[in-house]
Amino acid sequence: MLYYRYNSGDSFRKIGRLIGRHHTTISREISRNKPLTYTYYDKAAQEKAEARRHQPRHQKKHSNIELRTTVIMLLKRGWSPEIVSGRLKLEHPDAPLFHISHEAIYQWVIKDFKNSGDLYRYLAKRHRNRRKQKKYGDLRGQIKGRVSIHDRPQVVDERSRIGDWEGDLIEGKKSSGYLMTHLERKTRYLIAKKIDDKRAASFNRVSIEAFQTLPKEKRHTLTLDNGKEFSAFKELESAVGIDIYFADPYSSWQRGANEHANGLLRRYFPKGTDFLSVTSEQLETIVNLINNRPRKILNYQTPAELFG
Repeated sequence: MLYYRYNSGDSFRKIGRLIGRHHTTISREISRNKPLTYTYYDKAAQEKAEARRHQPRHQKKHSNIELRTTVIMLLKRGWSPEIVSGRLKLEHPDAPLFHISHEAIYQWVIKDFKNSGDLYRYLAKRHRNRRKQKKYGDLRGQIKGRVSIHDRPQVVDERSRIGDWEGDLIEGKKSSGYLMTHLERKTRYLIAKKIDDKRAASFNRVSIEAFQTLPKEKRHTLTLDNGKEFSAFKELESAVGIDIYFADPYSSWQRGANEHANGLLRRYFPKGTDFLSVTSEQLETIVNLINNRPRKILNYQTPAELFG
């Protein structure tokens, strides 16, 4: 009917009323499936629609050079496909041409790999299988004067304020040093500094320097694990005015945000990295990349934007 009515000169509105469709639907059908060289013909329109249906949507997006260039640039910056997708929608809410699903981006990466490309190298590595933790009796949790995480104020669990931190150390190649990491729970803002050894005095010195650069209202609590490097925590509490709590032994999930941040750093500094060859400037560059990386859990905003 559409073929006959359109070629008889009927308006889109009249055709829509006759076949029970909105007039814009009729207009869209004509504009999308009408051949360039002659008038609308139902059989040719059907063939054109079928051909378009079999073309993957990610291929259509791939032809958008500006979008493709932006996606590749963000992947090379270390952003995951999901983060790229969410951030583009956040930055371009009224520009559908810049909206792309993370699945479509993965299809681009797969196609690029099949064509001997290297985009896959910029994706996060898969987690290795976790090894069971070795337990040596009740050696952990014996730090004198420690205050349990279960006595921590409820407001810390709510993540309703800035200033509640989780801390840890990342070990490099043997005898090459460590990275001290502190992660703010609400904004996921990361602080990381090089440290020569894991003595409590060394950890305190670097932590005090880092925290004293922050305003007092951003220093409320710090949650640590039970390593000996945190045994002199009273000195740190006194120096920066922060309350320190300790997670349960062998319960790394109680500091999950910090563990995740350590994993992000490990993408740049894999296990066995010689930290003696890593400069403070290089570490600062990586930390800035992480702090300016949109996070899904932050509604695709960045830690730096929220931390202020």
